[in-house]
Amino acid sequence: MTSNAPLTWPDLPARQQPSWPDVDELAEAQNTLASYPPLVFAGECDVLMDRLAEASRGEAFVLMGGDCAETFASATADNIRDRVKTILQMAAVLTYGASMPVVKIGRMAGQYAKPRSKDTEVRGGQELPAYRGDMVNDFAFAPQNRRPDPARLVRAYHASSATLNLVRAFTQGGFGDLRHVHDWNRGFIANQANQRYERIARDIDRAIRFMAACGADFEALRRVDVWASHEALLLDYERPLTRIDSRTGRPYATSGHFLWVGERTRDLHEAHIDFVTRITNPVGVKVGPTATPEDLLAIIDRVDPDRVPGRLTFITRMGRDVVRTNLPPLLRAVKDSGALVTWVCDPMHGNTFESDNGYKTRRFEDIVEEVRGFFEAHADAGTHPGGMHVELTGNDVTECLGGVMHLADADLERRYETLCDPRLNHQQSLELAFVVAEMLAAR
Repeated sequence: MTSNAPLTWPDLPARQQPSWPDVDELAEAQNTLASYPPLVFAGECDVLMDRLAEASRGEAFVLMGGDCAETFASATADNIRDRVKTILQMAAVLTYGASMPVVKIGRMAGQYAKPRSKDTEVRGGQELPAYRGDMVNDFAFAPQNRRPDPARLVRAYHASSATLNLVRAFTQGGFGDLRHVHDWNRGFIANQANQRYERIARDIDRAIRFMAACGADFEALRRVDVWASHEALLLDYERPLTRIDSRTGRPYATSGHFLWVGERTRDLHEAHIDFVTRITNPVGVKVGPTATPEDLLAIIDRVDPDRVPGRLTFITRMGRDVVRTNLPPLLRAVKDSGALVTWVCDPMHGNTFESDNGYKTRRFEDIVEEVRGFFEAHADAGTHPGGMHVELTGNDVTECLGGVMHLADADLERRYETLCDPRLNHQQSLELAFVVAEMLAAR
């Protein structure tokens, strides 16, 4: 149980917040959110903390995946099912490669807000507020659509609630049964282009048949946990959903199990870092190529002063060209400090560029190369590569180049559907899982 008693927050600078045109509308939305039940529960967050602690010790591997920016229109049963299915398929392959549990975390049920490099957008001589995600305004370029609307905060809550309900139904009701998931992956291998991964699939099949012959309890394998995460960006949404747990007396963000602070908002003296210091959830901080060892040690002291295993995750987003040079000093500094954090690789954001025909995209091969560099850096430092954080969809979009599908610039326009950053499609996501499984098995 949690208490809806209001918490007080210090008046600190907060970047990437919308300029709400009506403060009364904002107050009404915040009061409504504060009156609603929690989306997740304190006990669930504590369990995830334990799972992330295992990953920090090299006893588990984290898979975080989902949309760059969720939309209200995409919160349908089919889209949610396909996203969960993709995560489960990837996790099955990674579990076999790692020979350890995979902690499955969805970028879902709350990823409705996005940071922007500019506050406004200009088209055809008209300047309007930038699209900041469906939690704030609409993507359509018109004054009435781009006006920040606090009522969207409440709509985001309902969309997140519906998403979580369906995810729980899928994962606890047999949809994630390991035998079904493996059958789905057989379909992936049946594609001739993917047959280089046939050996792994064959080995998994042999392992499942061995378990069945030994009388393994497959009923226990019918249920899986998929945790919900998003960037803690819009404080006008996060604060009203922060509650005091009646069991422990500690505050928890009940908008998601795991929240992270982005690279653009991780200033130690500003509101976003202050927010995550006040909640008990496991939290993450994005770390880019300009981060210094001193930056990370200061974040640890501020966010995880008690050095609780599983409390703090560093999500590194370096880029394929610098991951082998910029990451090792950070790993060594944190290791030498004695702090135990979970290291997760985001191989997407440091490898984004504009294609020749004007699309924001990423190359599959660059993504793989950053993950490979991440593993190599940890091997050299004697630390644990704890997981990966990937923007993906269960749909057959054409947003990232390469992979066994050999998507080229000319293919991007076929199904380029993202409203923000390019995502791996279903086939590319599974291919990445097989490649990373090979890296895990080779450790």
